[in-house]
Amino acid sequence: MLSFIAKGVIKPSVIQNFNKHLAVYPESEHASNSGRFILFIWFCICSIVLRPTVFGHQTWTLPLTLFPHINFARPRFLDSIRCLIQALWLLVVKQNGAERTRREARETKLGNTLRDGLLWFIGLPMAFVHWAGAWVEKAADKSQTVNSPDRVSFSKLLLTVLVGVASVLCLTVPFAWQAQVIFVLLLWLAAMMIRRLPGRVPNLLLIILSVTVSCRYIWWRYTSTLNWDNSVDLALGLILLMAESYSWLVLMLGYFQNAWPLKRKPIPLPKDVSEWPTIDLMIPTYNESLDVIKTTVLAALGVDWPRNKLNIYILDDGQRDEFKAYAKEVGVHYIRRPTHEHAKAGNLNYALKRSSGEFVAIFDCDHVPTRAFFQVTMGGFLKDDKLALVQTPHHFFSPDPFERNLANFRDVPNEGNLFYGLVQDGNDMWDATFFCGSCAVLRRSALDEIGGVAVETVTEDAHTFLKLHRLGYRSAYLRQPVSAGLATESLSAHIGQRIRWARGMAQIFRLDNPLRGKGLKWPQRLCYLNAMLHFLSGIPRLIFLVAPLAFLVFHMQIIYAPAIAIVLYVLPHMTHAAIANSRIQGKYRHSFWGDVYETVLAWYIARPTTVALFAPEKGRFNVTEKGGLIEEAYFDWSISKPYLVLIGMNVVGLGFGIYRLGWGPGDELATTGVNLVWTLYNLFILGGAIAVAAEEKQIRKNHRIDVEIPAMVRLQSGHMFPATLVDFSLGGLRVKTANNSIFDGQPEIEVTLHRSSEEITFKCMVIYRDEECVGLKLCPLTTKQEIDFVQCTFARADNWLIWKKQYQPDRPMNSFKSVLMVGVKGYEKLLENSPSAVKKSYLSLKSVIGALLSYLSSFRPRFVQLRDD
Repeated sequence: MLSFIAKGVIKPSVIQNFNKHLAVYPESEHASNSGRFILFIWFCICSIVLRPTVFGHQTWTLPLTLFPHINFARPRFLDSIRCLIQALWLLVVKQNGAERTRREARETKLGNTLRDGLLWFIGLPMAFVHWAGAWVEKAADKSQTVNSPDRVSFSKLLLTVLVGVASVLCLTVPFAWQAQVIFVLLLWLAAMMIRRLPGRVPNLLLIILSVTVSCRYIWWRYTSTLNWDNSVDLALGLILLMAESYSWLVLMLGYFQNAWPLKRKPIPLPKDVSEWPTIDLMIPTYNESLDVIKTTVLAALGVDWPRNKLNIYILDDGQRDEFKAYAKEVGVHYIRRPTHEHAKAGNLNYALKRSSGEFVAIFDCDHVPTRAFFQVTMGGFLKDDKLALVQTPHHFFSPDPFERNLANFRDVPNEGNLFYGLVQDGNDMWDATFFCGSCAVLRRSALDEIGGVAVETVTEDAHTFLKLHRLGYRSAYLRQPVSAGLATESLSAHIGQRIRWARGMAQIFRLDNPLRGKGLKWPQRLCYLNAMLHFLSGIPRLIFLVAPLAFLVFHMQIIYAPAIAIVLYVLPHMTHAAIANSRIQGKYRHSFWGDVYETVLAWYIARPTTVALFAPEKGRFNVTEKGGLIEEAYFDWSISKPYLVLIGMNVVGLGFGIYRLGWGPGDELATTGVNLVWTLYNLFILGGAIAVAAEEKQIRKNHRIDVEIPAMVRLQSGHMFPATLVDFSLGGLRVKTANNSIFDGQPEIEVTLHRSSEEITFKCMVIYRDEECVGLKLCPLTTKQEIDFVQCTFARADNWLIWKKQYQPDRPMNSFKSVLMVGVKGYEKLLENSPSAVKKSYLSLKSVIGALLSYLSSFRPRFVQLRDD
């Protein structure tokens, strides 16, 4: 440095100024010579290049703020490179709190002017659309009431307009690719503006845009993309086209079904209790443990309904003496049948002949009714003699295999949320709500008219109400979660349950097709058709997972069209469908997650649905296991075999695609690229399926339920303190207070909970205490206390209402990233559960890559917080 000073390169005044500023912070006295030299070099650069008007004079006295990732006391190898990158970053990118230059201010002013002009240009039509939409919604609410037997008069008008506009817009006139680009851009811009408008009418507009683009797409596929000169290409192309036609049909039916959900409200009961009807509450059970059904029975005993008008039945199809003894202990009826034909349907029919209530409420043995269940559901029956069903959602307080294995419980809506949050509400608009087997009330006289619960198929619930709809009976759906139950514990049990549903729906499609026969209105036929077609998705999904391999591996032109045409038709079709569905379904299913759910089930429902279509008499009812435990985490290799085969096939296709990019014909690069993107997406989705197959531990016999319920705690000294109940289970609870230290030296306390205006106290033992909360275990309870505890906890209706509000609206790009990350996580789990040699190699490689990425990350520039002085 002295030589530089001697040669006049660095003036002594710069050195003096540097030493003065360096003395500001204490690290300087510990800095090594090399560290001080780096500081000095960058002090000179800052003095010459960085302007105080941009960064303020604080820049010169806070070099550590400018370079937060550099330790000048102990500089590392290549720290000068890191400093250079950071300095360039400071020069190019505006930091937090930095003052804007005049140029930035001018650009901002110009941008605001352009934005204001654009908003004015599009604001008028959007304001008109908003006004018109509000008027239409007001007219709809005025013209239709949930009590009216014919609720669809206004909906018919909306549907007529929708179909008419779509028919006019969805012309079959072919466009040149330039015209198609303009057409696509205009519709996309319209969709992006409409999607931000409030209300339900914008949903219809987005549906119109999506229907227009999708109909043009399917017409183009049928008329312009089949290779009639090659029989093999034609055959494979037709197979893919049939799968796409299925998806297109389901999309159109879904739009029809969910265009205008009814959002029914409960109807109050008469004040005169003598007018309330008698109800038989039935709890069918087969092989479940007694612990599973206890909560349901105890909750049923506390339901708000006159005791002389409510009879509770345990329907034991497993012929177990302990169930009979428990029924006698708690004071409920017990029915055991000597034979077991027709499974659950037969069990219910046997009990129907031995009971006499005017209405029948059915709860699966793990579904817990809230105290207000009948207060919410029974009013409609007394207003409408033709109302034969009130169905409520199946809400689950435990995670299903997707939520547990992917660690997104309460963050991402589960698989059933779409059906119970939107689809059944959409069905209700068209009087097509059907029975779901539990959490519902049915009119006994209607059941007697069709001979009881249907036994012809393994999906007895939906088939039962299809028969009742044919006779002119009506149904209703109340979206309020007024009960809750256990989800399936393992992926294998979950898949087994879906196989039964899929087989049953295919059987109904064959034996009692809603498109044929008398009694159904055409909207009801379409809603039932969509419900049945949904479970035929297995084969189409498998086709989509292997379709790009036809070109990449075998060079077959199954979509016989230029790559630019494929992009200009496929991309708008998928984009508008995603925009519309995100707007309509966003609260109940996030974008792209449906692909993961369908992929997991595809292989397993493909065979039973196909068999049921050709031989509907085959297949038997399988009981879904509930309340089980998973002692150790494991990878379900048996379930994942189909996914592994599909992954292997797509990896082979990926290899061929990379080869074609490097050494294939130059005029096929674009087509190869399209198929490679398709294959990569399939690999990520298959990775998500693999992630679900990695079963996580589930060792809690009693599931904890997160809540925020006011409570009181009483110490042994008699002092009482306000507290908050933060979670509970059948075995205990957790509370928090303003000062948890009050529990020190208190082995036993009392917790007071509220049930309406009552205060009920439970003795608890203190298990542990931390800064956040205190864990308590319930002391042994009497039967009366067990009922009271369930009523104060599980049977509170507001528990489930709060949970329903926890999901955030869909953000498609965030969902896309989440699905991709789940795919990556799946491959990580696969390698971690592979044979030891593969696992060790993977862990070693992961360690090396992690260290390399960490080292490279040290060169990453950092944002700094600077003040404007």
